[in-house]
Amino acid sequence: MTRHPGVAGRIAHAWIGSKLTPLFLAAALLAGAFSIWKLPREEEPQIIVPMMDVFVEMPGSTAQEVEQRVTTPMEKLIWEIPGVEYVYSTTRPGLSMAIVRFKVGEKEEDSIVKLYNKMYSHFDLIPLGASKPLIKPRSIDDVPVLAVTFWSDRYDGYALRRVASEVEREVKSIDDVSDMQVIGGERRQIRVLLDPARMAGFGVAPATVMGTLERANQRLQVGEFAAANQQYDVETGDFLRSADDVGRVVVGVSAGRPVYLRDVAEIRDGPEEPKNYVLFGQGAGSHARSANALGESPAVTLTVSKRKGKNAVVVAEQALEKIQSLETHPGRRRDDRHSELR
Repeated sequence: MTRHPGVAGRIAHAWIGSKLTPLFLAAALLAGAFSIWKLPREEEPQIIVPMMDVFVEMPGSTAQEVEQRVTTPMEKLIWEIPGVEYVYSTTRPGLSMAIVRFKVGEKEEDSIVKLYNKMYSHFDLIPLGASKPLIKPRSIDDVPVLAVTFWSDRYDGYALRRVASEVEREVKSIDDVSDMQVIGGERRQIRVLLDPARMAGFGVAPATVMGTLERANQRLQVGEFAAANQQYDVETGDFLRSADDVGRVVVGVSAGRPVYLRDVAEIRDGPEEPKNYVLFGQGAGSHARSANALGESPAVTLTVSKRKGKNAVVVAEQALEKIQSLETHPGRRRDDRHSELR
């Protein structure tokens, strides 16, 4: 009994015996290799879903007042925009926030323009006491592609943040880096602690101190003149850069003599009050000399986000190369995720 091959068998027999089969296989392999080499690699797919946050402040108002006078009218205006799919709103005392999500595939730039036009063309409907709407677009590219943590068992969060800020300035020079954030540590802050008794003795009011400090911490252009074929700008004032500069600000006059800020307040130049904490855990039995019983050292994390359409892997590698080029101590250890200052 003779069996005749079916359609699939005849196709397979033709491919096996064809001289073009190796060529097709080679072309497929080359196309795959080219795709791996050239196509960007992403943690998240580039699905275009335009999203924007809309903030409106109304200080001193209850959540019910904000909802009735701001949130509800704003939602009605947003729903009039073509392409809007969802509107999520949150209302709390003194603040209204709406998250606007457009349909998948809507152009991001066009969606932002539509929302801006709708909001800004209805400024006349803003109730008394409410601010103008603040619109902030969201993007998948806002998600960091790299996080580098600086930690030390010798330096505190204040010193680590200063190091991370210097590194941030250098990494930002990379063309494909869009945004960076420093998380943890304490910023430098000049704090002015007013002494009520001394202020009363000199006859200085707190409101006067605030206004005087604002006016003293600025540089203004007061004129210009030409000489020897050159144009010169005349500026007055300067920015306050140290605790001594702040202390020398004149805040009043008493008994015919100037009253300096240092006469009525204590001025401290140092770290700010902590807003968040970043700790690096070294585990039990670690060789690190940590004073913390749990083996945790102060740390600061530096995050890097890429520009839209750029290769996440390439941007991360460029950032790590830049950070490695800034290392000046040969004994410092660093890997792709954590850096230790020695």
